[in-house]
Amino acid sequence: MDFQNFDIDHFLRVHWQKKPLLIRNPWSHWQNPLEPDELAGLACAEEVESRLICQPAGGWEMEQGPQGEARLAGLGESHWTLLVQAVDQHVPAVADLIAPFRFIPNWRIDDVMVSLAADQGGVGPHFDQYDVFLIQGLGRRRWQIGPLCDGDTPLLEHEDLKLLAAFEPTDEWVLEPGDILYVPPGFAHNGVAVGSDCMTYSVGFRAPSRADLLGHYVDDVLDGIADDDLYRDPDLKAQANPGEILPGALARLQQMMMESLSDPASFARWFGTFNSTPKYADMDWQPETPLDAEDVRASIKAAVPLLRNPASRMVFIANGDDALMLFADGICFDCTGDTAAFAQSVCAQDSVILDAALASAPAVVDLVTQLCNMGCVAFESEE
Repeated sequence: MDFQNFDIDHFLRVHWQKKPLLIRNPWSHWQNPLEPDELAGLACAEEVESRLICQPAGGWEMEQGPQGEARLAGLGESHWTLLVQAVDQHVPAVADLIAPFRFIPNWRIDDVMVSLAADQGGVGPHFDQYDVFLIQGLGRRRWQIGPLCDGDTPLLEHEDLKLLAAFEPTDEWVLEPGDILYVPPGFAHNGVAVGSDCMTYSVGFRAPSRADLLGHYVDDVLDGIADDDLYRDPDLKAQANPGEILPGALARLQQMMMESLSDPASFARWFGTFNSTPKYADMDWQPETPLDAEDVRASIKAAVPLLRNPASRMVFIANGDDALMLFADGICFDCTGDTAAFAQSVCAQDSVILDAALASAPAVVDLVTQLCNMGCVAFESEE
């Protein structure tokens, strides 16, 4: 599926992280990629993150998954919503929904959350800290957009949900299948199902916070600092008041810190590793039978498509005219020449067919073998 008559440059210039946008069915042919009962089945799986939000009279209730089949079967005909995270990692047709949004860099993509709601079901008025495209897949949903919010915006007292204490909508639309609502970070919004079997696909994007970047990077930097790397002042001179910390000392102390944090090459390698670390680190996508170099050579020669695992995070950072660092699920691979070209290709496309000549390139074969055995990529099966 792809978009028709969608002006990417206009969207990025006028709307991205600036103001919401309603996009009426831009797909060349919209088809809902997942049935309600399939989503319910995923919600019952132990390894899948899910939530059930109900709205009984007078309040909101949330139940963390995995969900029970009997519990889902016994839900009423209104006022509940089932939310399932990272469905793109388990359903290829849902992962395909990300493709039209690839004008946003891959490293910013988080996952596709899918919601299934009964009539009047929703999660309440709230705001998020990330960009999201809300795709109406099945049924209808009324969306209301409100003003910008921030950390000082009053919230209801609730143990599990961050709901706005007051919500005054400024715009309102009913979305039909195939319609999309883009909501930038911080904008209040509220979606309520109009009728049963209301399915919404939320293509979410992530942005690291300053606190996360500093906290994790400093931890990494500390691991490489020797215990005897101490403050020195061999040019010390007597000062008028021994109780004062002089500007020169403060400058040297700050410089000690900044020298450790200001190496662009070290930061690039760290961030690529940090950003590509899997969202669900406990998931094991490794093949039951590891591949060896001969298996990989045979598949390359046979022009078998190499598929990227939707659950795998793969990005690269160029660090020279013919060199780059490939990051795959938190592991860094230094690449040059043919391996660098392969890395760029596999990061850009969900499926690639390698040139048969690369079967005779040991470095490429070795890299592909490692990625296959990590579960990042796999040659298309004949089944």
